Amino acid sequence: MTAGVSLNIFLILLVIVILTFTIFIWIRNYILQKVEKLTAERLELALRVKEKAHRIQAQYDSDSIVYTHQGPKKKSRKYQKVTVLFADIQGFTRIVEQLNPEVLIDELDQLFFYFDSVAEEYGIEKIKTIGDAYMCAGGLPIKNSTNPVEVVLAALEMQRFMKAMRRVKVIEHKDYWELRIGIHTGPVISGMVGRKKISFDIWGDTVNTASRMESSGMAGEINVSGTTWQLVKEFFISEYRGKMPIKYKGETDMYFIKGIIPELSVDGLGQEPNELFRIKLQHIRFADVEEAVLNRLENELSKDLSYHNMKHTIDVVTQVEIIGRGEGINDEEMLLIKTAALFHDLGFLISYKNHEDFSIELAEEILQMYGYSEDQIEEIKGLINVTRKDAKPRNHLEAILKDADLDYLGRPDFIPVSQNLYEEIQKFNGKMTLKEWNKRQINFITHHKYYTKTARNLRQVNKEQQLKALKELLKVQ
Repeated sequence: MTAGVSLNIFLILLVIVILTFTIFIWIRNYILQKVEKLTAERLELALRVKEKAHRIQAQYDSDSIVYTHQGPKKKSRKYQKVTVLFADIQGFTRIVEQLNPEVLIDELDQLFFYFDSVAEEYGIEKIKTIGDAYMCAGGLPIKNSTNPVEVVLAALEMQRFMKAMRRVKVIEHKDYWELRIGIHTGPVISGMVGRKKISFDIWGDTVNTASRMESSGMAGEINVSGTTWQLVKEFFISEYRGKMPIKYKGETDMYFIKGIIPELSVDGLGQEPNELFRIKLQHIRFADVEEAVLNRLENELSKDLSYHNMKHTIDVVTQVEIIGRGEGINDEEMLLIKTAALFHDLGFLISYKNHEDFSIELAEEILQMYGYSEDQIEEIKGLINVTRKDAKPRNHLEAILKDADLDYLGRPDFIPVSQNLYEEIQKFNGKMTLKEWNKRQINFITHHKYYTKTARNLRQVNKEQQLKALKELLKVQ
């Protein structure tokens, strides 16, 4: 082989190496750009999920903030259902005369530190302490329906703590403190007060009545108004005390809370709530979740979603309860399946494509804020997953939700509802003729089956009638 040929081969190989390296670099850069783009898109979607989740949980209202020369400040706000607790140490003045000031402050600090921890545990807002008096309120700044129950639970823990301290003091032959607690539920106005030292406070007749409940109580007892009692009587036992005159309000009933209903307490002792208590409370809390979610669906869903709108979510929540009761599911199962129904299409707030994935992410993000356990959230995520088009139910609850989601197939209003779904698909998934759509519907209904006996009893006959009507409609198209 001559030197010229060898050089040519070397040059050819060199060109090939350079071209290969150049192509490799180009492909690598292209892949990196694609990965960065996908990562950025995914990060943006994740941030949108978090933003939606927190807006739903907090029922965020930008108008609640006003900007002053001192910076952002909360506007005054009215709450319709807040439970106010006043606690006052009985015999405090007498004990003060006998205690060293440093010991007195240490004991008060210990007491109020514990009260703060209890308030935090139950999501209750500490308002203030004045000397030996402690004031807190449930149901603000984030509104909720469970605050009467949670405030009474907090009061029971406070009294248990005081009784434990009393036992120690008696053994040590020392004076002990006792606590009077008064509770009332009603509307309040909240806001920030002060110029140099700004603090959060609440006002209204509810606050005054709660204070009267405390001053009319007895040491070691929890005195609640008749209003509060009506809101918590399914959870606690009480002793009726009679009526008390309230200025400008007439008379109000008073009750001493004596403990938790035995079947709702650990070991039936009436001291600590058991799992049944928590499930019962979660059913009340579900109303808060439902209000927040439906509010966002109504205000933020695309108007082009003519089928997967707020009405559809309400329909599915209603139907899972009807079918669930027919199938004899228990209270916790009913809670889980109603929650899954509420969240199953929430992902449309983020994206039309793969909306179930975002529904699952939103459920995981939001439900922990409402006290759902990890196991409950995992089960709810599995339930949402079964609402995918081709997913098959693996258990009884999934079968109920699957049937509820496709309940419209056997309803008298099937044709107009089907038309809404057709219009939505036209907007988001390309064009098809109405005749093609009806053919697809006929094929789908022909192969569809309801999985639960209750759904079959409710909808199967109507579904067959709708199938017949569709076939007749197809003949004239």
